[in-house]
Amino acid sequence: MKRKIIARDISWLSFNGRVLQEAADETVPLRERIRFLGIFSNNLDEFFRVRVGTLKRMIELGAKAHIHLEIEPQKILGEINIKVTEQQNEFNRIWNEILRELKKQKIFLIDEKHLNKEQQKFVLSYFHDEVRSNIVPLMIETMQAFPTLNDKSIYLACKLSKSDARLPARAGMDGNDGVGQGSIPQKFALVSIPVNRLPRFVILPSGQQGQYIILLEDVIRFCLPQIFSFFGHDTFSANIIKVTRDAEIDIDNDVSTSFIQKIEKGVKNRKKGKPVRFIFDKDIDPSLLTYLIKRLGLSVKDNIQSGGRIHNFKDFMDFPDAVFQIKNSRKKPFIHPLLQNVNSVTDVVLEKDVLLNFPYHSFDSIIDLLREAAISPDVVSIKLTGYRLAPHSKIINALTNAVRNGKQVTVVLELSARFDEEANLEWKEILEDAGVKVFLGVPNMKVHAKICLIKKKINNHTFHYGFVGTGNLNEKTSSLYGDHCLLTSDRNIMADVNRMFAYLEKPKNIQPLKDCQRLMVSPVTMRRQLMSLIDKEIKAAKDGKHASIILKLNSLSDEKLIIKLYDAARGGVKIKMVIRGICCMYTENKKFRKKVNAISIVDEYLEHARVLIFHHDGKEKTFISSADWMVRNLDHRVEAAVPVLDKQIQQELKDILDIQLNDNVKARILNNDLDNEYVNPRNTKKVRSQIEIYNYLLKKNYHNSETGSN
Repeated sequence: MKRKIIARDISWLSFNGRVLQEAADETVPLRERIRFLGIFSNNLDEFFRVRVGTLKRMIELGAKAHIHLEIEPQKILGEINIKVTEQQNEFNRIWNEILRELKKQKIFLIDEKHLNKEQQKFVLSYFHDEVRSNIVPLMIETMQAFPTLNDKSIYLACKLSKSDARLPARAGMDGNDGVGQGSIPQKFALVSIPVNRLPRFVILPSGQQGQYIILLEDVIRFCLPQIFSFFGHDTFSANIIKVTRDAEIDIDNDVSTSFIQKIEKGVKNRKKGKPVRFIFDKDIDPSLLTYLIKRLGLSVKDNIQSGGRIHNFKDFMDFPDAVFQIKNSRKKPFIHPLLQNVNSVTDVVLEKDVLLNFPYHSFDSIIDLLREAAISPDVVSIKLTGYRLAPHSKIINALTNAVRNGKQVTVVLELSARFDEEANLEWKEILEDAGVKVFLGVPNMKVHAKICLIKKKINNHTFHYGFVGTGNLNEKTSSLYGDHCLLTSDRNIMADVNRMFAYLEKPKNIQPLKDCQRLMVSPVTMRRQLMSLIDKEIKAAKDGKHASIILKLNSLSDEKLIIKLYDAARGGVKIKMVIRGICCMYTENKKFRKKVNAISIVDEYLEHARVLIFHHDGKEKTFISSADWMVRNLDHRVEAAVPVLDKQIQQELKDILDIQLNDNVKARILNNDLDNEYVNPRNTKKVRSQIEIYNYLLKKNYHNSETGSN
């Protein structure tokens, strides 16, 4: 039986294939090609931690397990293994090509066997000054319980031996474990590479010949005699191994355990999760490999894969810029024209809506809005949601200063934001110490909405303003992710945001969410409203009227909505889509009256925004949203889609989407075969949407400056 929709995990691998295409593209700067290899590797690690781990648990549970879109988990795992092997071979080909290109630019990544005398001296000194105190070898043969290997770490698996195994045993050794009586036995050990404390890349002294870099693990390899010589060994081999574990947190239903304790327990348990993949350097000593597989309790079904010398390629996202002559040419964000040269961002927002388009517009305007609220004598309270915050968050700084200035500050912090749980636990403590009232979201449901509500009182009149966005309140990722944020003081929108916070503060009462009038809100109204909006387009098409839907999403995998889109395409509704990641919808079908135009754009910035435009009998309905069209977003998360009411902003969003839909440089066609074919230019003019959008917004900026509009 043919699937109604494309398997989600296979579609995701197709997206990661598009990332790999960027690494293969010779027109992409070399530094960025290396970064894309790092992104590909990081994505694949998370895929195995989360998705492969889930599929394996489904197989173990058998008929008891039912998760959306995974009807045939065993078959899907087989397809995954084939696709991942193909992609890994392509990865290796690209990396070898990049190494050749690096050499042409006189940049050399060398190992411990190719150091000259000056470099050897430097490496020894660096090891003693920086590295030695950060490593503790694990003598695994003497350990009764095998240590739990962290799935975000890489390890040097070491074999220690003696060049003449029949030399007399040194004092204190009984000689019973060796090759023969009186011999020094071979030993196995593990050394964790401390990349969480030291840089993975060490730049070596370089002369006229070029720039030289050595990896941290190769520094340790070179210095193995310094670590193990006191055991009496003089021959060493060391190869990288890596374990990837099932990362899903299983929150139990023990009512006596607080939610925070459950999260903390889940994070700890993740480190002990079942291995879903074991990767090793193909040159590893066979006896050591056999020993490790046995002690880890692995079998053939556990994705045991041989690979090259380097693993944890995600660190290559931070490959040192200093070695490149041509530096990063990424354009700097600029202040939105309505907010330039103004005394107060707040005053502008109280007058009219402002749409910030990241990373083109500066995130500083969000910080300024919160800073103004923190010091304004008229501001009574600030409320916002936090999902993934920057390491040194200026948002947090503004909020803690607001408390010092006597404001009531409330933060709804999502503790279960995957892989950010530990950071958010720390933010909780910092915020509470400062006097912020912290709510921990909703049990069994992530709070993914990006909302803020600021309350201001002037002469007994209360004003509400704030924002609703598509991306995280994170000044670091705002320069890398394409997102939208609507700053508004619209009374009806802000009333709904207020209702959302009423629910988030007392989640046992869901009525405030149901009462929302302007916002589409998950998990109560959004799915139904989306269905209704599509139905209206279907009816219009049947009546012979113009009917169209334009969607921009990260992921489209919700089966009910996809089937409704099939109905729309069969009914004659014109559908255009920009889907960055997962797209489970078949976009080609003989029964479609109108062809579905679906593309994916992978470029310098991560396309993260969600935008929905429905023709609606000529009275277009435009929304920006925090929610993708996935079961988890619509049924198991608190999400918000806000209507864009300002005509100029509606047109701006439509113009941006038109630019993206005309991309013929970085756009790939989303077809049924998932072959990631590039859109072919229809004429000689090339359209690279991220550059064109920057120019479009910058032109509006100049126009605004010339007319003196604010």
